[in-house]
Amino acid sequence: MARAWAYPAVFIAVLSLAGGPAGAASAEAPFEQPLLRLAEVLGSLHYLRNLCGEEGDQWRNEMEQLLATENPNQERRARFVASFNRGYRSFDGVYVACTASATEAISRYMKEGEALSRDIAARYGN
Repeated sequence: MARAWAYPAVFIAVLSLAGGPAGAASAEAPFEQPLLRLAEVLGSLHYLRNLCGEEGDQWRNEMEQLLATENPNQERRARFVASFNRGYRSFDGVYVACTASATEAISRYMKEGEALSRDIAARYGN
């Protein structure tokens, strides 16, 4: 499972379009929930891909890049981190070894992350 994120340019586009002044608006931006879900997917991939033999912090680094691009205020940052951690923890208590269902979960989360990235870019891109 050494496949890297299939659409890195789309992911980077998502990061750049979703940014804005930290805490500028009290109303949640329309892309906030999809970005939070993307953070959760990244957390899941971080756990599962490492469990199944990928060494490194690619998915945590993607999350750090999202945070750097978004430059969220403290409250919003905490929501992103909580989403990432929720994704990670949702599997660390279930899978202790790489199994067929773990690799299937990886495949599903890769597809969902790609779809989220494309959708956010298509809906909210410049």
